[in-house]
Amino acid sequence: LGRSLLNPARIMPPKFDASQVIDVFIRVKGGEVPGGSSLAPKIGPLGMSPKKVGDDIAKATKAWKGMNVTVKLICQNRQAKVELVPTASSLVVKALKEPERDRKKVKHVKHSGNIALDEIIDIARQMSHKSMAKELKGTVKEILGTAFSVGCTVNNKSPMDIQEAIQDGEITIPDK
Repeated sequence: LGRSLLNPARIMPPKFDASQVIDVFIRVKGGEVPGGSSLAPKIGPLGMSPKKVGDDIAKATKAWKGMNVTVKLICQNRQAKVELVPTASSLVVKALKEPERDRKKVKHVKHSGNIALDEIIDIARQMSHKSMAKELKGTVKEILGTAFSVGCTVNNKSPMDIQEAIQDGEITIPDK
């Protein structure tokens, strides 16, 4: 028993396979290079430079400047491909078409815009792969809940009122 604990094959982890595909998810501010301290622990062990990956992330998230977005890094052969993973909140905030803000100067932003129900349905279609709802109607209600938490209105009404109208059948949501 004592000998097996000293066996180097049991102590050392398996050698890193560079051709293996590894997905890393990171939440970053769009259009900005994330700090090395947040990237290094995740991609350093994969043998990649946090600075180079950070520049790639900033380039890929330019359209989402100033918003929190989730990024998926697909790492293989010490190369990282950056893919944006849309979240309901970032899609709702983008639909508000608010002007860009400097996050260092403007804090605690209130999103008090108005979104059309058609845009909410489009967002629900984009998010349907992540949703646990059986029908598009359920996904639309999830997105309306996100709109409520963001603080905006839908068709100049509270998102909660529209949720109730969908539940009661006053507003019909197309299946496709």
